[in-house]
Amino acid sequence: MDLPQGRVVIQLLPDVAPKTVAQIKTLARQGFYDGTPFHRVIEGFMAQGGDPTGTGTGGSKLPDVPLEVSRLHFVRGVCGMARTSDPNSGNSQFFIMFAPAPSLDGNYTIWGRVVKGMEFVDQIKRGTGPNGQVEGQPTRIVHMRVAADVK
Repeated sequence: MDLPQGRVVIQLLPDVAPKTVAQIKTLARQGFYDGTPFHRVIEGFMAQGGDPTGTGTGGSKLPDVPLEVSRLHFVRGVCGMARTSDPNSGNSQFFIMFAPAPSLDGNYTIWGRVVKGMEFVDQIKRGTGPNGQVEGQPTRIVHMRVAADVK
């Protein structure tokens, strides 16, 4: 994932969340994430993106994916799938943790972890609006690719 600040390398976890990883890879290969904003960013918690509308209500045209529960924990650098109150409503939105959040464990799908470039995640513009909404110009994903596809 390329941000304006630099490249973030995310290790995918297909053994933990096969359906979610497949969805993320499909969307990345379609170029879906390119140009999408991090629309909800809460200091000391997480940065959420993957909604092309930037409102927090958008997604892709692909079907939703079910919750994939694991024994992993939401710690700094972990990537989780955002969803509505329906646990089986993951689609395209995801979040990257700035800090541990044990309350999310078992309630959201963990699909990856940042293995390089967390300093660039730390530079994502923080939200000041209600519920951490980013006002003005948010940080946008420049490109998101599957490393196996990059030559």
